[in-house]
Amino acid sequence: MSEAPLPVRRAEFARRTRETDIRAALCLDGAGVTDVHTGIGLLDHLLTLTMFWAEMDLTLTCKGDLEVDAHHSAEDTGLAVGTALRDALGDRAGIVRVGHGRVPMDEALADVVLDLSGRPWLEWRGDELLPPVIAGEEMDLWREFYKALASAARCNLHVSFLYGKNGHHLLESAAKGLGLALGQAVRRRGTLIRSTKGGLDS
Repeated sequence: MSEAPLPVRRAEFARRTRETDIRAALCLDGAGVTDVHTGIGLLDHLLTLTMFWAEMDLTLTCKGDLEVDAHHSAEDTGLAVGTALRDALGDRAGIVRVGHGRVPMDEALADVVLDLSGRPWLEWRGDELLPPVIAGEEMDLWREFYKALASAARCNLHVSFLYGKNGHHLLESAAKGLGLALGQAVRRRGTLIRSTKGGLDS
């Protein structure tokens, strides 16, 4: 007798504030198909790369106060993706939980490690390699995006830029590395909650 197929893990997120109006739908068990429109071209590109490498499907639209700058839109996009990830994982039973990714982009290499532990943390190292302005926005925008994602997903995320000269290449290496790490971490292997204390922090 064959085992019943595992349920597909999906979640949606919607929130409207005076700064952003954002909607997202995430499928963890997808094929890397995306339809992302944040109003920030580079963020759309990076999210598309991450989901492709993670083999997750993401539909996301964000209408933000870009007349101010990109900060609110990038931060709330991270919040939306992180919350959808957390909700889709449920109690996290059976997931591998940890993942690691390194994908070179020409001269650049970033290292990404994550633990879907329920404990939010972002360790962001090597950003002195990034130029002060990337695609018209300050480089710190990207730290804020990843910080929001890690906080909302309740994961421990370490991003280290190891070497490189081009800011786009460095960010692309990190985005692909995150995708690989996520794809590994959400894989299901049995029903065990991988914690010696018997549960993951929520």
